Amino acid sequence: MPAPERATPAPAEPCPSCGDRAERRLQRRAGWRWGGSGACHGPGGGRGRGSGWQVALLGMPNTGKSTLYNRLTGGHAQIANWPGLTVELLRGPMPADRHGTTYELVDLPGIHDLSGSSEDEAVVQRFLRHTPPDLVLVVLNASQIASQLRLLLQIQQLGLPVVAALNMSDEARRFGLGIDHLGLSQDLGLPVLPVSARHNQGIAALLDQMHQWGESGSAWPASQGPVASPGDPLCDPQPLDDRLQELVARHVTLPERMLNRRTRLVDRVLLHPLVGVVLFLGIVLALFQVLYAVTAPLQDLLGTGLDWIQASWLEPGLQGLGSPDWLRRFLLDGLWLGVSTVATFLPLIFVFYVLMGIIEDSGYLPRAAFLMDGFMRWLGLDGRAFVLQIMGFGCNVPSIMGTRVIRDRGMRLLAMLCIPFALCQARLTVFLFMAGVFFPRPWWAPGLVLFGFYGMSFLAAVITGLVFQRAYPSEEAFVLELPPYRAPSLATILRRGWTSMLNFLVTTRVFIIVGAAAIWLLTNLPPGAAEGSGRTLAGAIGALFQPLLGPIGMNPELTVSLFFGFIAKEILLGAMAVIYRTTETNLGGAIQGAITPLQSLSFMTFVLLYTPCLGTVAAQIQEARSRRFALLSLGWSLALAWLLAFIVYQGGGLILSLR
Repeated sequence: MPAPERATPAPAEPCPSCGDRAERRLQRRAGWRWGGSGACHGPGGGRGRGSGWQVALLGMPNTGKSTLYNRLTGGHAQIANWPGLTVELLRGPMPADRHGTTYELVDLPGIHDLSGSSEDEAVVQRFLRHTPPDLVLVVLNASQIASQLRLLLQIQQLGLPVVAALNMSDEARRFGLGIDHLGLSQDLGLPVLPVSARHNQGIAALLDQMHQWGESGSAWPASQGPVASPGDPLCDPQPLDDRLQELVARHVTLPERMLNRRTRLVDRVLLHPLVGVVLFLGIVLALFQVLYAVTAPLQDLLGTGLDWIQASWLEPGLQGLGSPDWLRRFLLDGLWLGVSTVATFLPLIFVFYVLMGIIEDSGYLPRAAFLMDGFMRWLGLDGRAFVLQIMGFGCNVPSIMGTRVIRDRGMRLLAMLCIPFALCQARLTVFLFMAGVFFPRPWWAPGLVLFGFYGMSFLAAVITGLVFQRAYPSEEAFVLELPPYRAPSLATILRRGWTSMLNFLVTTRVFIIVGAAAIWLLTNLPPGAAEGSGRTLAGAIGALFQPLLGPIGMNPELTVSLFFGFIAKEILLGAMAVIYRTTETNLGGAIQGAITPLQSLSFMTFVLLYTPCLGTVAAQIQEARSRRFALLSLGWSLALAWLLAFIVYQGGGLILSLR
């Protein structure tokens, strides 16, 4: 197996003034002190004041790195107690210093080792090699400093200026851990500052320290010891380990037993092989029950308000403008109907991400991975794949991208085959609506239906793992850090829910508008086609696929809506509202009069499992680097969806006939 690439600084893009950024770095390593302006040729030159600095944010998973990013930039990076969740390079501006010099913070993926071979580690290596930053801000979990200092030592060997932030210092003190950060700073030859990003403690001092560096250009030595160079091993393990033990012995006071009694006590229950699984299923069931109980009234209220806007403002306004009849129908029965139907599900998205945020930020999600690891091994996967499947409840796309934390390619591809079956929030809007229409009583029935489809999504992943595990074998070991339980930050969770809801609108607005317009055209063309006669383009499409989809209970209207669901599941209900020519508040009655409850179950089964949205397909192509793999995933999901929908519809019909 070829050795992993080593992260070594190399000449990068020219600096704005001298055209040789690499030369400036060599001068820095040689101890050349910059002038007051921070220019690369002394006072008065190039980069520095008025130009800006690039700061790389780097650290291990579960260090609170994303929370610190939010504090320093006011950004909205997703925060979760799960390694590898942040896989994209986020960029954001930090406050400028007193001279007006700007600072850009780049949030790199969380990694355990600078010379590792996972996709996240490769991203960091490529970034440091090809675009070496001006300053590296290393985040360490203070409560686990004995194991986290090794990464800091690796980064220091690169010869780049470094600032270290001991995050969660308050938590470390609560566990009885003592850290002499001043002595550690002096011994390392770089600033080490205690902070608590969650409680906004020490952030101002950290920012001031980076401003001091920017104003002086090189306020402290860039490196202690040899600098890594191209072609040399990045870090010799033995000297690093010796240095690590020396630093811990000098500056860290470890208690005889870490004082996280609460975590150990709760883990005895939640990690029990039997009780823990039952509690996990109960948590998921409770999540769906709360989701339905809270969002159903909000959706009804929002739907009523949108209908009032249409009746009181839009219809009179278009009539007053003398708009042609076909234009009024296109705008009201097409665009507005589709958009307003989708808009009613905004409360669902907000509440869903708030509930998921509570589970993630509490530290429970990695424990679910640990709990399910044995079962996932039976499928050729591990606990990481299970957590990524759960993350797919929000959206399949980031879950597909999250597979980068899995080093073994075979396991990565198998995980990418399973993740699209996760019940994402777009599908959840369909199920919540259909369950409320066809199974409204007793009060717990809608939530139980949602839980049943969650179980079916997991069943589809199990079947996929069993079928394809021989095609994508893996023997990679699974190492997982269990963070202590933490009380979620209400402000952070609410901000995440609000941001996710807005992102939903931004990312789907084109699909929704174009989809609603296309559906109206299909159901009204060619001109003169009578409604319900089957002579429209939509009717022709439905009739064409009726032999294939008829055996699973799909009528022509449902068939057409499925086509638009492939573009984005978010517009599926909007498509149905346009097809059935009704408003969102009346859509339930229209569908209830057109199909049976058994047909609704078959429809939901097919929607759950059939081809993922275009965004998921694009993510699969990007991460697998194979169109053939994406086609395999599409074909398999279609076949499995048809098979299980056939069993639901035909099997359900057989059971009803025997009653």
